[in-house]
Amino acid sequence: MFTALSEQLTAVLKRLTGRGVLSEADVTEALREIRGHLLEADVGFEVTRAFVERVRERAVGALQVEAVRPGQQVAKLVHDEIARMLGAEVGPDGRLVGAQGAAPLQFNSVGPTLLLLVGLQGSGKTTTAAKLARRLKREQKAPCLVAADVYRPAAREQLEQLGQQVGVPVFGTRDPGPGPRDVVELVQQAMRDAEQARCRTVIVDTAGRLQIDAVMMDELRALRGAVDPREVLLVADGMSGQDAVRIAQGFHAAVRLTGVILTKLDGDARGGAALSIHGATGVPIKYVGVGEKLDALEPFDPGRMAGRILGQGDVVGLVEKAATAIDGAATQRLERKARSKRGMDLSDFLIALKQMEAMGPLKQVLSLLPGVNAKALQAVRADDKRLKHVEAIVLSMTPEERAEPTILTGSRRLRIAKGAGRPVQEVNRLLAQFQQMKQLLKRT
Repeated sequence: MFTALSEQLTAVLKRLTGRGVLSEADVTEALREIRGHLLEADVGFEVTRAFVERVRERAVGALQVEAVRPGQQVAKLVHDEIARMLGAEVGPDGRLVGAQGAAPLQFNSVGPTLLLLVGLQGSGKTTTAAKLARRLKREQKAPCLVAADVYRPAAREQLEQLGQQVGVPVFGTRDPGPGPRDVVELVQQAMRDAEQARCRTVIVDTAGRLQIDAVMMDELRALRGAVDPREVLLVADGMSGQDAVRIAQGFHAAVRLTGVILTKLDGDARGGAALSIHGATGVPIKYVGVGEKLDALEPFDPGRMAGRILGQGDVVGLVEKAATAIDGAATQRLERKARSKRGMDLSDFLIALKQMEAMGPLKQVLSLLPGVNAKALQAVRADDKRLKHVEAIVLSMTPEERAEPTILTGSRRLRIAKGAGRPVQEVNRLLAQFQQMKQLLKRT
Protein backbone atom coordinates (compact mmCIF):
# COMPACT_ATOMS: atom_id res chain seq x y z
CA MET A 1 0.00 0.00 0.00
CA PHE A 2 1.55 3.33 -1.11
CA THR A 3 4.86 1.50 -1.56
CA ALA A 4 6.74 4.06 -3.68
CA LEU A 5 5.32 7.12 -1.90
CA SER A 6 6.08 5.64 1.52
CA GLU A 7 9.68 4.92 0.58
CA GLN A 8 10.20 8.43 -0.84
CA LEU A 9 8.64 10.34 2.07
CA THR A 10 10.42 8.19 4.65
CA ALA A 11 13.78 8.96 3.01
CA VAL A 12 13.14 12.72 3.05
CA LEU A 13 12.06 12.76 6.70
CA LYS A 14 14.98 10.55 7.73
CA ARG A 15 17.39 13.15 6.38
CA LEU A 16 15.60 15.88 8.31
CA THR A 17 15.47 14.05 11.63
CA GLY A 18 19.14 13.10 11.30
CA ARG A 19 20.23 16.74 11.49
CA GLY A 20 20.76 18.52 14.79
CA VAL A 21 20.04 21.97 13.31
CA LEU A 22 17.62 22.92 10.55
CA SER A 23 17.38 26.14 8.59
CA GLU A 24 14.42 27.46 6.63
CA ALA A 25 16.33 26.58 3.47
CA ASP A 26 16.55 22.93 4.63
CA VAL A 27 12.81 22.81 5.25
CA THR A 28 12.07 24.49 1.91
CA GLU A 29 14.22 21.97 0.07
CA ALA A 30 12.57 19.03 1.88
CA LEU A 31 9.09 20.37 1.12
CA ARG A 32 10.04 20.81 -2.53
CA GLU A 33 10.98 17.12 -2.62
CA ILE A 34 7.80 16.09 -0.81
CA ARG A 35 5.72 18.19 -3.20
CA GLY A 36 7.30 16.42 -6.17
CA HIS A 37 6.70 12.99 -4.65
CA LEU A 38 3.04 13.78 -3.93
CA LEU A 39 2.43 15.01 -7.47
CA GLU A 40 4.21 11.93 -8.83
CA ALA A 41 1.85 9.80 -6.72
CA ASP A 42 -1.05 11.49 -8.56
CA VAL A 43 -2.20 13.61 -5.62
CA GLY A 44 -4.24 16.61 -6.84
CA PHE A 45 -2.27 19.83 -7.46
CA GLU A 46 -4.47 22.02 -5.24
CA VAL A 47 -4.42 19.46 -2.42
CA THR A 48 -0.62 19.21 -2.66
CA ARG A 49 -0.13 22.97 -2.70
CA ALA A 50 -2.35 23.46 0.36
CA PHE A 51 -0.48 20.67 2.17
CA VAL A 52 2.96 22.19 1.49
CA GLU A 53 1.86 25.69 2.52
CA ARG A 54 0.38 24.47 5.81
CA VAL A 55 3.53 22.52 6.68
CA ARG A 56 5.79 25.44 5.70
CA GLU A 57 3.82 27.90 7.85
CA ARG A 58 3.90 25.67 10.95
CA ALA A 59 7.50 24.52 10.37
CA VAL A 60 8.83 28.07 10.65
CA GLY A 61 7.57 28.17 14.25
CA ALA A 62 8.91 24.68 14.94
CA LEU A 63 12.45 25.79 14.07
CA GLN A 64 12.35 28.21 17.01
CA VAL A 65 11.54 25.46 19.55
CA GLU A 66 14.71 24.15 21.19
CA ALA A 67 13.12 21.61 23.56
CA VAL A 68 12.54 19.14 20.74
CA ARG A 69 14.84 18.56 17.78
CA PRO A 70 13.50 20.57 14.82
CA GLY A 71 13.69 17.58 12.47
CA GLN A 72 11.35 15.60 14.71
CA GLN A 73 8.99 18.56 14.90
CA VAL A 74 8.82 18.84 11.11
CA ALA A 75 8.31 15.07 10.76
CA LYS A 76 5.38 15.34 13.22
CA LEU A 77 3.95 18.23 11.18
CA VAL A 78 4.16 16.20 7.98
CA HIS A 79 2.41 13.26 9.69
CA ASP A 80 -0.40 15.49 10.99
CA GLU A 81 -0.92 17.19 7.65
CA ILE A 82 -1.04 13.88 5.77
CA ALA A 83 -3.63 12.69 8.30
CA ARG A 84 -5.55 15.91 7.66
CA MET A 85 -5.44 15.28 3.90
CA LEU A 86 -6.90 11.84 4.57
CA GLY A 87 -9.77 13.25 6.64
CA ALA A 88 -8.51 13.58 10.22
CA GLU A 89 -10.06 16.31 12.35
CA VAL A 90 -7.76 19.21 13.30
CA GLY A 91 -8.11 21.98 15.83
CA PRO A 92 -7.61 25.75 15.39
CA ASP A 93 -3.87 25.31 15.99
CA GLY A 94 -3.62 22.78 13.15
CA ARG A 95 -2.98 19.82 15.46
CA LEU A 96 -4.92 16.57 15.34
CA VAL A 97 -7.86 16.54 17.75
CA GLY A 98 -7.52 13.72 20.30
CA ALA A 99 -8.00 10.11 19.29
CA GLN A 100 -9.28 10.05 15.74
CA GLY A 101 -10.41 6.59 14.67
CA ALA A 102 -12.25 5.59 11.52
CA ALA A 103 -15.45 7.35 10.44
CA PRO A 104 -18.19 4.92 11.55
CA LEU A 105 -21.23 3.92 9.55
CA GLN A 106 -24.49 5.42 10.78
CA PHE A 107 -27.35 3.06 11.70
CA ASN A 108 -31.06 3.64 12.30
CA SER A 109 -32.25 3.19 15.85
CA VAL A 110 -35.52 1.67 14.57
CA GLY A 111 -36.04 -0.49 11.48
CA PRO A 112 -33.51 -1.72 8.92
CA THR A 113 -30.64 0.57 7.93
CA LEU A 114 -30.19 0.95 4.17
CA LEU A 115 -26.66 1.28 2.76
CA LEU A 116 -26.56 2.21 -0.92
CA LEU A 117 -23.35 1.27 -2.78
CA VAL A 118 -22.73 3.23 -5.98
CA GLY A 119 -19.86 3.35 -8.46
CA LEU A 120 -18.64 2.49 -11.93
CA GLN A 121 -18.20 -0.99 -13.35
CA GLY A 122 -14.86 -2.57 -12.57
CA SER A 123 -14.35 -0.80 -9.24
CA GLY A 124 -15.14 -3.98 -7.25
CA LYS A 125 -18.57 -2.87 -6.06
CA THR A 126 -20.25 -6.29 -5.91
CA THR A 127 -17.32 -7.92 -4.11
CA THR A 128 -17.12 -4.95 -1.74
CA ALA A 129 -20.83 -5.39 -0.92
CA ALA A 130 -20.10 -8.97 0.17
CA LYS A 131 -16.99 -7.89 2.13
CA LEU A 132 -19.02 -5.25 3.94
CA ALA A 133 -21.78 -7.78 4.67
CA ARG A 134 -19.22 -10.18 6.15
CA ARG A 135 -17.78 -7.46 8.36
CA LEU A 136 -21.21 -6.28 9.57
CA LYS A 137 -22.23 -9.86 10.27
CA ARG A 138 -19.22 -10.19 12.61
CA GLU A 139 -20.37 -6.96 14.28
CA GLN A 140 -23.84 -8.45 14.91
CA LYS A 141 -25.58 -6.05 12.49
CA ALA A 142 -27.64 -8.84 10.80
CA PRO A 143 -26.95 -7.75 7.19
CA CYS A 144 -28.51 -8.83 3.91
CA LEU A 145 -27.67 -8.03 0.29
CA VAL A 146 -29.89 -6.65 -2.49
CA ALA A 147 -29.03 -7.29 -6.14
CA ALA A 148 -30.20 -4.04 -7.78
CA ASP A 149 -28.02 -4.30 -10.90
CA VAL A 150 -30.54 -5.23 -13.59
CA TYR A 151 -28.20 -4.52 -16.51
CA ARG A 152 -24.97 -6.50 -16.08
CA PRO A 153 -25.34 -10.17 -17.10
CA ALA A 154 -25.17 -12.59 -14.15
CA ALA A 155 -24.81 -9.73 -11.64
CA ARG A 156 -27.43 -11.28 -9.34
CA GLU A 157 -25.89 -14.76 -9.65
CA GLN A 158 -22.50 -13.35 -8.68
CA LEU A 159 -23.96 -11.63 -5.61
CA GLU A 160 -25.84 -14.80 -4.63
CA GLN A 161 -22.62 -16.83 -4.74
CA LEU A 162 -20.84 -14.23 -2.62
CA GLY A 163 -23.79 -14.11 -0.23
CA GLN A 164 -23.55 -17.87 0.26
CA GLN A 165 -19.83 -17.58 1.00
CA VAL A 166 -20.36 -14.98 3.74
CA GLY A 167 -23.61 -16.54 4.98
CA VAL A 168 -26.06 -13.69 4.39
CA PRO A 169 -29.36 -13.69 2.43
CA VAL A 170 -29.68 -12.00 -0.96
CA PHE A 171 -32.94 -10.33 -2.02
CA GLY A 172 -34.21 -8.87 -5.31
CA THR A 173 -36.38 -10.36 -8.05
CA ARG A 174 -34.61 -12.07 -10.92
CA ASP A 175 -36.19 -10.38 -13.96
CA PRO A 176 -37.63 -6.97 -13.08
CA GLY A 177 -36.88 -5.46 -16.49
CA PRO A 178 -34.62 -2.41 -16.85
CA GLY A 179 -35.66 1.09 -15.93
CA PRO A 180 -35.53 3.51 -12.96
CA ARG A 181 -39.07 2.72 -11.78
CA ASP A 182 -38.43 -1.03 -11.83
CA VAL A 183 -35.21 -0.67 -9.82
CA VAL A 184 -37.01 1.45 -7.23
CA GLU A 185 -39.76 -1.19 -6.93
CA LEU A 186 -37.13 -3.93 -6.70
CA VAL A 187 -35.35 -2.25 -3.78
CA GLN A 188 -38.60 -1.34 -2.02
CA GLN A 189 -39.76 -4.97 -2.22
CA ALA A 190 -36.33 -6.14 -1.03
CA MET A 191 -36.63 -3.80 1.96
CA ARG A 192 -39.96 -5.40 2.88
CA ASP A 193 -38.44 -8.88 2.49
CA ALA A 194 -35.46 -7.86 4.63
CA GLU A 195 -37.74 -6.55 7.38
CA GLN A 196 -39.68 -9.83 7.41
CA ALA A 197 -36.37 -11.71 7.60
CA ARG A 198 -35.41 -9.46 10.54
CA CYS A 199 -32.35 -8.04 8.84
CA ARG A 200 -31.00 -4.95 10.57
CA THR A 201 -28.79 -3.78 7.69
CA VAL A 202 -29.65 -3.81 3.98
CA ILE A 203 -26.72 -3.40 1.55
CA VAL A 204 -27.87 -2.49 -1.96
CA ASP A 205 -25.52 -3.26 -4.87
CA THR A 206 -26.62 -0.82 -7.59
CA ALA A 207 -25.80 -0.92 -11.29
CA GLY A 208 -22.54 0.54 -12.57
CA ARG A 209 -21.55 1.96 -15.95
CA LEU A 210 -18.31 2.30 -17.83
CA GLN A 211 -18.57 6.04 -17.26
CA ILE A 212 -20.85 8.52 -15.53
CA ASP A 213 -23.90 9.27 -17.68
CA ALA A 214 -27.26 11.02 -17.30
CA VAL A 215 -29.29 7.78 -17.30
CA MET A 216 -27.21 6.33 -14.47
CA MET A 217 -27.54 9.45 -12.33
CA ASP A 218 -31.29 9.76 -12.96
CA GLU A 219 -31.75 6.18 -11.79
CA LEU A 220 -29.68 6.76 -8.65
CA ARG A 221 -31.49 10.03 -7.86
CA ALA A 222 -34.84 8.28 -8.18
CA LEU A 223 -33.65 5.42 -5.97
CA ARG A 224 -32.16 7.73 -3.35
CA GLY A 225 -35.31 9.80 -3.18
CA ALA A 226 -37.60 6.77 -2.91
CA VAL A 227 -35.80 4.67 -0.27
CA ASP A 228 -33.94 7.38 1.72
CA PRO A 229 -30.72 5.43 2.49
CA ARG A 230 -28.85 6.18 5.72
CA GLU A 231 -25.51 5.91 3.87
CA VAL A 232 -24.59 6.41 0.21
CA LEU A 233 -21.14 4.90 -0.24
CA LEU A 234 -19.06 5.31 -3.37
CA VAL A 235 -16.92 2.29 -4.22
CA ALA A 236 -13.91 3.70 -6.08
CA ASP A 237 -10.83 2.05 -7.57
CA GLY A 238 -7.85 3.22 -5.53
CA MET A 239 -5.48 2.56 -8.44
CA SER A 240 -7.24 5.01 -10.78
CA GLY A 241 -5.59 8.11 -9.30
CA GLN A 242 -7.24 11.42 -10.13
CA ASP A 243 -9.95 9.64 -12.13
CA ALA A 244 -11.29 8.35 -8.80
CA VAL A 245 -11.41 11.93 -7.50
CA ARG A 246 -13.35 13.16 -10.55
CA ILE A 247 -15.75 10.20 -10.24
CA ALA A 248 -16.28 10.99 -6.55
CA GLN A 249 -17.02 14.63 -7.34
CA GLY A 250 -19.54 13.59 -10.02
CA PHE A 251 -21.39 11.17 -7.73
CA HIS A 252 -21.31 13.57 -4.80
CA ALA A 253 -22.86 16.36 -6.86
CA ALA A 254 -25.63 14.03 -8.04
CA VAL A 255 -26.56 11.88 -5.01
CA ARG A 256 -24.81 13.45 -1.97
CA LEU A 257 -22.32 10.81 -0.88
CA THR A 258 -21.85 10.11 2.82
CA GLY A 259 -18.68 8.05 2.48
CA VAL A 260 -16.18 6.34 0.19
CA ILE A 261 -14.79 2.81 0.08
CA LEU A 262 -11.47 2.61 -1.77
CA THR A 263 -10.62 -0.75 -3.33
CA LYS A 264 -7.41 -2.35 -4.62
CA LEU A 265 -5.10 -0.61 -2.15
CA ASP A 266 -3.15 -3.84 -1.61
CA GLY A 267 -1.16 -3.40 -4.82
CA ASP A 268 1.43 -0.80 -5.77
CA ALA A 269 -1.18 1.94 -6.10
CA ARG A 270 0.35 5.42 -6.23
CA GLY A 271 -2.06 6.55 -3.53
CA GLY A 272 -3.22 9.76 -5.16
CA ALA A 273 -6.90 8.88 -4.86
CA ALA A 274 -6.73 8.25 -1.11
CA LEU A 275 -4.74 11.43 -0.50
CA SER A 276 -6.97 13.62 -2.70
CA ILE A 277 -10.51 12.34 -2.44
CA HIS A 278 -11.36 13.81 0.97
CA GLY A 279 -9.86 17.18 0.15
CA ALA A 280 -11.75 17.36 -3.14
CA THR A 281 -15.16 16.29 -1.82
CA GLY A 282 -15.15 16.63 1.97
CA VAL A 283 -16.50 13.06 2.11
CA PRO A 284 -14.77 10.67 4.55
CA ILE A 285 -13.12 7.45 3.41
CA LYS A 286 -14.79 4.80 5.58
CA TYR A 287 -13.21 1.55 4.42
CA VAL A 288 -10.38 0.33 2.21
CA GLY A 289 -10.11 -2.96 0.36
CA VAL A 290 -6.69 -4.53 0.91
CA GLY A 291 -7.00 -7.86 -0.88
CA GLU A 292 -9.16 -10.16 -2.93
CA LYS A 293 -10.45 -12.31 -0.05
CA LEU A 294 -13.80 -11.49 1.51
CA ASP A 295 -12.19 -10.59 4.84
CA ALA A 296 -9.89 -8.01 3.22
CA LEU A 297 -11.84 -4.87 4.14
CA GLU A 298 -10.46 -2.53 6.80
CA PRO A 299 -11.87 0.58 8.48
CA PHE A 300 -9.97 3.66 7.31
CA ASP A 301 -8.29 5.59 10.12
CA PRO A 302 -6.58 8.75 8.75
CA GLY A 303 -4.03 9.05 11.58
CA ARG A 304 -3.01 5.40 11.49
CA MET A 305 -2.85 5.43 7.68
CA ALA A 306 -0.57 8.48 7.81
CA GLY A 307 1.71 6.54 10.14
CA ARG A 308 1.82 3.60 7.74
CA ILE A 309 2.66 5.87 4.81
CA LEU A 310 5.56 7.37 6.79
CA GLY A 311 6.90 3.97 7.87
CA GLN A 312 5.74 4.34 11.49
CA GLY A 313 3.63 1.18 11.40
CA ASP A 314 0.16 0.59 12.79
CA VAL A 315 0.35 -1.41 16.02
CA VAL A 316 -3.34 -0.84 16.76
CA GLY A 317 -4.24 -2.25 13.35
CA LEU A 318 -2.01 -5.26 13.99
CA VAL A 319 -3.70 -5.93 17.34
CA GLU A 320 -7.16 -5.60 15.76
CA LYS A 321 -6.20 -7.98 12.97
CA ALA A 322 -4.89 -10.51 15.48
CA ALA A 323 -7.99 -10.16 17.67
CA THR A 324 -10.36 -10.92 14.80
CA ALA A 325 -8.29 -13.64 13.11
CA ILE A 326 -6.85 -15.59 16.04
CA ASP A 327 -8.79 -18.01 18.21
CA GLY A 328 -8.01 -16.93 21.78
CA ALA A 329 -8.89 -20.27 23.36
CA ALA A 330 -6.72 -22.18 20.89
CA THR A 331 -3.85 -19.77 21.51
CA GLN A 332 -4.05 -20.33 25.27
CA ARG A 333 -4.02 -24.10 24.76
CA LEU A 334 -0.96 -23.81 22.53
CA GLU A 335 0.82 -21.62 25.09
CA ARG A 336 0.16 -24.14 27.89
CA LYS A 337 1.31 -27.00 25.66
CA ALA A 338 4.46 -25.12 24.61
CA ARG A 339 5.42 -24.47 28.25
CA SER A 340 4.65 -28.02 29.38
CA LYS A 341 7.35 -30.61 29.94
CA ARG A 342 6.51 -32.43 26.70
CA GLY A 343 6.23 -29.27 24.61
CA MET A 344 4.48 -28.71 21.30
CA ASP A 345 4.14 -31.37 18.67
CA LEU A 346 3.64 -30.95 14.93
CA SER A 347 -0.16 -31.03 15.28
CA ASP A 348 0.10 -27.97 17.54
CA PHE A 349 2.51 -26.44 15.06
CA LEU A 350 -0.08 -26.89 12.30
CA ILE A 351 -2.73 -25.12 14.41
CA ALA A 352 -0.35 -22.20 15.01
CA LEU A 353 0.41 -22.06 11.30
CA LYS A 354 -3.28 -21.81 10.43
CA GLN A 355 -3.73 -19.01 12.96
CA MET A 356 -0.90 -17.10 11.32
CA GLU A 357 -2.39 -17.68 7.86
CA ALA A 358 -5.73 -16.26 9.07
CA MET A 359 -4.10 -12.87 9.68
CA GLY A 360 -3.46 -12.46 5.96
CA PRO A 361 -0.39 -12.22 3.70
CA LEU A 362 2.85 -12.09 5.69
CA LYS A 363 4.12 -8.89 4.05
CA GLN A 364 0.82 -7.17 4.85
CA VAL A 365 1.19 -8.13 8.51
CA LEU A 366 4.85 -7.02 8.60
CA SER A 367 3.90 -3.64 7.10
CA LEU A 368 1.98 -2.84 10.33
CA LEU A 369 5.14 -3.08 12.46
CA PRO A 370 6.90 0.20 13.35
CA GLY A 371 10.17 0.74 11.50
CA VAL A 372 9.32 -1.66 8.68
CA ASN A 373 9.18 0.68 5.70
CA ALA A 374 8.47 -0.06 2.07
CA LYS A 375 12.16 -0.54 1.23
CA ALA A 376 12.62 -3.03 4.07
CA LEU A 377 9.54 -4.96 2.97
CA GLN A 378 10.90 -5.32 -0.56
CA ALA A 379 13.99 -7.02 0.86
CA VAL A 380 11.91 -9.53 2.86
CA ARG A 381 11.51 -12.90 1.19
CA ALA A 382 8.00 -13.58 2.46
CA ASP A 383 6.54 -16.31 0.29
CA ASP A 384 3.01 -17.13 1.46
CA LYS A 385 3.14 -20.33 -0.62
CA ARG A 386 5.83 -21.55 1.76
CA LEU A 387 3.20 -21.78 4.53
CA LYS A 388 1.06 -23.96 2.27
CA HIS A 389 4.05 -26.21 1.57
CA VAL A 390 4.71 -26.62 5.29
CA GLU A 391 1.03 -27.42 5.85
CA ALA A 392 1.14 -30.07 3.09
CA ILE A 393 4.20 -31.69 4.67
CA VAL A 394 2.64 -31.88 8.15
CA LEU A 395 -0.65 -33.21 6.77
CA SER A 396 1.25 -35.97 4.95
CA MET A 397 2.38 -37.36 8.30
CA THR A 398 0.46 -39.87 10.40
CA PRO A 399 -0.90 -38.72 13.80
CA GLU A 400 1.81 -40.79 15.45
CA GLU A 401 4.55 -39.08 13.43
CA ARG A 402 3.21 -35.61 14.25
CA ALA A 403 3.15 -36.46 17.96
CA GLU A 404 6.67 -37.94 17.97
CA PRO A 405 8.83 -36.52 15.12
CA THR A 406 11.88 -38.43 16.39
CA ILE A 407 10.53 -41.64 14.79
CA LEU A 408 10.81 -40.14 11.31
CA THR A 409 13.40 -42.31 9.61
CA GLY A 410 14.77 -41.67 6.14
CA SER A 411 12.17 -43.87 4.46
CA ARG A 412 9.33 -42.15 6.33
CA ARG A 413 10.66 -38.72 5.36
CA LEU A 414 10.82 -39.81 1.73
CA ARG A 415 7.20 -41.01 1.90
CA ILE A 416 6.09 -37.71 3.45
CA ALA A 417 7.94 -35.72 0.78
CA LYS A 418 6.23 -37.66 -1.99
CA GLY A 419 2.84 -37.25 -0.33
CA ALA A 420 3.30 -33.48 -0.03
CA GLY A 421 4.84 -33.09 -3.47
CA ARG A 422 7.91 -31.38 -1.99
CA PRO A 423 11.65 -32.26 -1.97
CA VAL A 424 12.84 -34.37 0.97
CA GLN A 425 15.25 -31.53 1.83
CA GLU A 426 12.23 -29.35 2.74
CA VAL A 427 10.98 -32.05 5.10
CA ASN A 428 14.40 -32.21 6.78
CA ARG A 429 14.60 -28.41 7.02
CA LEU A 430 11.11 -28.19 8.57
CA LEU A 431 11.93 -30.81 11.19
CA ALA A 432 15.17 -29.04 12.09
CA GLN A 433 13.42 -25.68 12.41
CA PHE A 434 10.68 -27.26 14.52
CA GLN A 435 13.24 -28.68 16.95
CA GLN A 436 14.94 -25.26 17.20
CA MET A 437 11.57 -23.63 17.92
CA LYS A 438 10.82 -26.16 20.70
CA GLN A 439 14.18 -25.48 22.33
CA LEU A 440 13.60 -21.72 22.11
CA LEU A 441 10.14 -22.01 23.70
CA LYS A 442 11.52 -24.03 26.59
CA ARG A 443 13.99 -21.26 27.41
CA THR A 444 11.33 -18.53 27.54
